[in-house]
Amino acid sequence: MHLVSVITPVLNSQRTIESTIRSVLEQTYNNIEYIIVDNGSKDRTMDIVNKYKDRISKIIFEDKIGIYTTMNKGIRSANGEIISILNSDDIYADREVIETVVEEMQKKRADACWGDLVYVNRTDPKKIVRYWKSSEIKPEAFIKGWMPPHPTFFVRLWVYKKYGFFKTEFKIAADYEIMLRFLY
Repeated sequence: MHLVSVITPVLNSQRTIESTIRSVLEQTYNNIEYIIVDNGSKDRTMDIVNKYKDRISKIIFEDKIGIYTTMNKGIRSANGEIISILNSDDIYADREVIETVVEEMQKKRADACWGDLVYVNRTDPKKIVRYWKSSEIKPEAFIKGWMPPHPTFFVRLWVYKKYGFFKTEFKIAADYEIMLRFLY
């Protein structure tokens, strides 16, 4: 059974972090290393995280290192064969997400995969505001700005080790750049 490392970068997410944590801890797949990297929260975020500290594999504290450095810190501390980054305001849509991903990656011998993403209303999570439908990779789509949404992106750790981590000099586009490097 493959170890999956789920990394949640967080900064001042007291409104959403509990839902994020629960969506990871309630997964049916039971070989998960859960890593939370806090980037200097000043609200009640860490009080909420600490309620679950016995079920979280690692809690790393940093201060104002930036989102992509936070993600890199989590990846570098991960032991899992498969890496997922789930932001502190995201949740897995159901309890079988990780189990399904691992099964599909094994069946297809894939090094990376992604899926559909549902955007919901911030105040009413039952209200869908956009549905991003997953598809096979089309290299020409990258030229037009397409990329898989990183909350649905799962990739083997060896890919990060071989092709590199998030380039922090890209302040708002490091996720796009890493997808180009990994997939294009």
